[in-house]
This record gives sequence, structure tokens and C-alpha cells, in this order.
Amino acid sequence: MATVKAVHYINQFFGQIGGEEKADIKPFKQDGPVGPGTALQKAFGSEIEIVGTIICGDTYFNENIEKATQEILDLISGYKPQILIAGPAFNAGRYGMACGAVCAAVAERFSIPVITGMYEENPGADLYRKQVYIVKTGNSAAKMREAISAMSKLALKLARGEELGTPEEEGYLEKGIRVNIVHKERGSARAVEMLIKKLKGEPYQTEYPMPSFSRVTPRPPIKDLKHAKIALVTSGGIVPKGNPDRIEASSATHFGRYDITGIEDLTPETFQTAHGGYDPVYANQDPDRVLPVDVMRQLEKEGIIGSLHNIYYATVGNGTSVANAQKYAHAIGLELAKENIDGIILTST
Repeated sequence: MATVKAVHYINQFFGQIGGEEKADIKPFKQDGPVGPGTALQKAFGSEIEIVGTIICGDTYFNENIEKATQEILDLISGYKPQILIAGPAFNAGRYGMACGAVCAAVAERFSIPVITGMYEENPGADLYRKQVYIVKTGNSAAKMREAISAMSKLALKLARGEELGTPEEEGYLEKGIRVNIVHKERGSARAVEMLIKKLKGEPYQTEYPMPSFSRVTPRPPIKDLKHAKIALVTSGGIVPKGNPDRIEASSATHFGRYDITGIEDLTPETFQTAHGGYDPVYANQDPDRVLPVDVMRQLEKEGIIGSLHNIYYATVGNGTSVANAQKYAHAIGLELAKENIDGIILTST
């Protein structure tokens, strides 16, 4: 078969441009494979040729999604590719969002196969799994070799136009598509067989996996609110003016802790939102709308609560992975426990 032309999309880090300090670079192209693209090219052999690589900063893409997507599509069009590969993004949230968005846009614009790779808890995986083939990867670049192997195998099948097996067989995340097949055993017989295996404690695999939701046990109520020390924590992105900790507008990689000692009210001159998932106008006009310091101070004066903790914690929930959110919650919880905090008010958007 003739060699299939491919374009590879990667971020500034894997494009060997730099780290977070280069995350705001605009998209540009480079002929041939770059970074992980060299390993992909080796796996492809002569069947697929990476004719060009598109490199874009994660921050630039996520803060200018429509504009960046159009710029990337324009760069890709010049190569006239027959397949697009993006990533792998592993558990990098902003990178995953960019890979998913680029793949979805390319599939719609050029009607060619697209494939990327992500850790299943990457926010991009949940958002784009129904539109894009997303190969399951580990949660970090330490699993690059395995990711390249799995992505290249699926890409080759797509390039050859071969019929794909089940998501489990091919190694990609389920897209929610159900296909009718003919079993040699009736459904009732298969169900009884699974039930017997379950009762015996033997391994079995359901034909209809159900979603798994984590459950959080509620804390007991505060018995003496008038003497309680209350803390504020928000995923609404309220930060001091200028966002000194550079918390990302989407897929935040960290949280900030800020001192509000002596502050009675959050003003637009001193605080703002860093959140990129909602219209910031009203939050910037009065940051108390998201982080109610003014109301808490009033409750403190009226003796309804004992005191407001002098430190509040903030991050951005927009596109942030469940794994990162759990990590931030654990770290913040440990700090507040040391301060003998009696209650926490969590605010969102």
C-alpha cells in the first residue's frame, strides 16, 4: 500500500521548546517528526510517514481555544494529511484538552481518522472520548514506550482501513457505541453463568459495565457554631490581583493559599478570578460573589461564627482532573486540620 501521510500534534514541552515558561507560544509547524513523533515514526515503519508536526503551548491553546484551533487547522491543511495523531497527553489536563479539541476539529474539517492517547482520568478523555479514538495510557511520560506502542498499532489499523475490535481488544477508551453481535449462548444462560462465577468468587466480566462513582461520607454537624473556626476554600479561581501563583484558567496544576488578615471585603482593585470556565465579569466586579469574605466577616461580627480563618485556598475547577482535585483536597485538608479548623465552606461557580 502507498505510504499514508500523517500530522502529529504536540505541546511545547514535547515539542522541545520549553516547559511552563513557554506554555503561551502560538502554534507553529515543523516538517517531519519531533520529540515522541520520532518513536511513533519508528513504530510506523514505511506504512505511515509523519510529514509535519504542529506545536502549540498548552496555555495559549486553552485560553484561546477557537482562535488556536483555527490556526492549527490552517497549519495542518498545508500538509494534506490522511491521519492525525495527537499526544500522548497522559494525565496533563490542559494538554489533553488541546489534543481532544484538535482531533475533534480535524475529524470534522478533513474527515480523516484521528487518534490520541490519555490517562483515563484526564479531563480531555471524558470530554472527547465519544468523538475521538483515545488510547489508554499511564498517568505520566514514564509510560511513553507503552503509549507509543498502543497508539501506533491502532493508528496503523485505522490507516489500513481495517475493522477494529472492541475497545478492550484495541486498547482505546469506550466511545459509548454499542454493536449487535450474535452469541452462541442465549443472554439468560450467560447471565446465570456470570452469577454462578460471582457467587463462587471466580473472575468474570460483565457485558454491561456500570459507571463507578466515589462516595464521600458527610462530616458530622458543627455542634457549637458560635465558637467554631471556619475556613474558605474555592474552586472558583478567586486570587489576588495579577494571579501571582499563575493558576491556570483550565486544568489547574496547583492551588494557592492567600492571607486575608484584616480584609473585610474583596474589591476589584485587589482580587480577581483566574477561572476560564465562566464569564468573569460579575466575579471581577465583586469577587465576594464567589468567595464571600464580606458575609463571613459580618457573621463573625455578629457572633454567629467564632472566627474566619485568616488563610483561604483557591484553585480552578474548570477541566481539572478528578485525580488532581483529590490531591489538592487532601493537601488542603491536612493544612486546615493542623490549624484546628472546625468547618470549611467550599464555594464553586
